[in-house]
Amino acid sequence: MTFLTFFLFLTIIGALLFDIMNGFHDAANSIATIVSTRVLSPLVAVLWAAFFNFIAMFIFFPHVADTVSKIVKIAPNDSVYLLIIFSGLIGALLWDLLTWWLKLPTSSSHALIGGLSGAALIHAGWDSLRIDLLLKTVYFIVLSPLIGFGLGFLFVCLLYLLVYKGHPQTINRRFKKGQLLSAALYSIGHGANDAQKTMGVIMATLIAKGWLAPDAELSLLNPDTNWIILSCHLAMSIGTAFGGWRIVKTMGMRLTKLKPIDGFCAESAGAVTLFFATQYGIPVSTTQTITGAIIGVGSATTSFAQVKWNIASRILWAWILTIPGAALIASLCYFTLRPLFTD
Repeated sequence: MTFLTFFLFLTIIGALLFDIMNGFHDAANSIATIVSTRVLSPLVAVLWAAFFNFIAMFIFFPHVADTVSKIVKIAPNDSVYLLIIFSGLIGALLWDLLTWWLKLPTSSSHALIGGLSGAALIHAGWDSLRIDLLLKTVYFIVLSPLIGFGLGFLFVCLLYLLVYKGHPQTINRRFKKGQLLSAALYSIGHGANDAQKTMGVIMATLIAKGWLAPDAELSLLNPDTNWIILSCHLAMSIGTAFGGWRIVKTMGMRLTKLKPIDGFCAESAGAVTLFFATQYGIPVSTTQTITGAIIGVGSATTSFAQVKWNIASRILWAWILTIPGAALIASLCYFTLRPLFTD
């Protein structure tokens, strides 16, 4: 086995480890509301989320994977692009580990985008990036939490108008059942959008090595690429099943107090946002989406003042720092390993 072939396998393994870490890191996004409203125990909740993460591959076409695989302009059979992809993964993985340790629900998606972009910029400047695809991702750093906020606010206002005459115990009982559906839908959206990002990385890796044509189709029906879809969804599900317990308390219990009807609205708002983004190939942050939805619901049901804005602002700062932080780590990795590669 040559060095480059070994490095290719190392990069694919790194991508799958990132996928596991992504599921582990973002498990709280899928289960925070359903755990905080005591609909499911944490153990049952993560298994519930992991199952629906996995079956998402049968529901959505890999449009997000196509976007991610093309953000960096890959030159087929150019070994240095293996290093760019590997460095991007290292940047994202280390940033995820750091923020997990600090109990911050930052975006694994934007850590990956930041890592890939940072390594590519160091290699060849802005010409190495598809700016249009990168900007589409950057725009939704702002738009996805705002859409989640708006939909969460709207959904809970409409439902409160419909059930305001009902008995609180009856409403809670019904929406505890409803949360099983809304949590499942959110987990489908989470699995579809996030697992596809890793698929895009693996596709780019194989194209860089020359093992796949640049126009190769990523599909369950294509025997050359279906293993990518299966392995990425499996890795995401494994990570979710292990769960990110350190972040659950911040996401589900410290931002605002939620009742089952509130959790239903937050998860539904998040699911709708993720379904839209995945359908149109936009790699969004599931963390930002559900956080915006939770804050939107809390703002409608209590007041803006009762939402823990100091915690929300801490999360916001972590979002702002994610892309440059991951990019810096990836750049250092690129500089360290670059002497091992030739153009």
